[in-house]
Amino acid sequence: MVRFTRRKLLRRAGASAVATAGIAGCVGGANESSRTTGESSDAGNGSVDSLTVAYVPIYPNMQQYVMTEEGYYENVPADVTVERFSSGPSVVKAFASGDVDAAFFGISPAMVLADKGTDAGILAANSRNGFKIMGTSELADLYEREGETAFEAFESEHGRKVRFGAPPDGSVPDVVLRYWIQEDLGAGEMERVVSKSNVPPAKAVQTVRSGDIDATIVQEPFATIIGRQEGFEELVWSGDVLENHPVTVLFANRRVLDDSDLSRSLVEQHAAATEFAADSPDAAAAHAASVIGSGVSEQLARAAMDSRASEFISDPHAITGQTATMGEFVASVGNIEEPVATEDLFAFGPYDALQR
Repeated sequence: MVRFTRRKLLRRAGASAVATAGIAGCVGGANESSRTTGESSDAGNGSVDSLTVAYVPIYPNMQQYVMTEEGYYENVPADVTVERFSSGPSVVKAFASGDVDAAFFGISPAMVLADKGTDAGILAANSRNGFKIMGTSELADLYEREGETAFEAFESEHGRKVRFGAPPDGSVPDVVLRYWIQEDLGAGEMERVVSKSNVPPAKAVQTVRSGDIDATIVQEPFATIIGRQEGFEELVWSGDVLENHPVTVLFANRRVLDDSDLSRSLVEQHAAATEFAADSPDAAAAHAASVIGSGVSEQLARAAMDSRASEFISDPHAITGQTATMGEFVASVGNIEEPVATEDLFAFGPYDALQR
């Protein structure tokens, strides 16, 4: 757990004007039905004195590592406590119970929380197009020749289905994998096409090396490691399956959204971290390696920065289209009751105010 003590912000000359004219009453998006104007008596007053930010230590949450290691949280007008969680479900539980105020996690958990009525919203995107589907060279060759019938051909040749290792049902990579098989390839329901086992990203490399799986969908930097393994190749990049699909986001609860100064500041520091990652990839990679651990060296983290599966952004508008597509698909496979409307999932106000 990391804590950052509140300090007085040094604002640019126009910042207070932006906050007054642009942010107050403009935290649009999350659960509009519960608030008609988005205004609050606390809005813009710095009323939130303490803030707990949760994260899962995965590469797509790059902004979190930069914000921590570069001291960007010190520019946020609240005492910030950063807490590490081992998995997305554990963060969802903590968020739902009110133990954390903001979180860096996958778009799927955000949809689940919104579907269950949690009054919160996405302040910023973190990453998109962030997975590679990797397979044995044999499977890669078969896929190149046979396309959508590759899995059927594999089963005919081997007497068994392709063994896929992937994170648990409902996770973002699981959703993308299902979409690829069922919608993009039109190969049929995933459970009938492949044999899936639950393999966390950090264990994907070990599982590949053991020969227990034929393929996996995985994020960086593990995709880079697997790509270096003899006998394993990339089948498809997720950006070609669902162009510009979201991976992780910065999600915040109502008390954060209603404090316009705090929400704007969080988004501002997030955008600064995105810019830092683009301008200083060596340093950003070092920050990621120092926080993630799990055998992720600085050298590996830096190599992964050059992957097309490493795209770090802040603009929430850049992921809305495919968020809607993913939401419809997630609802169709039963992970949420119905698609969550964009206006009920995103809080665009703070980001938009910073663009004025």
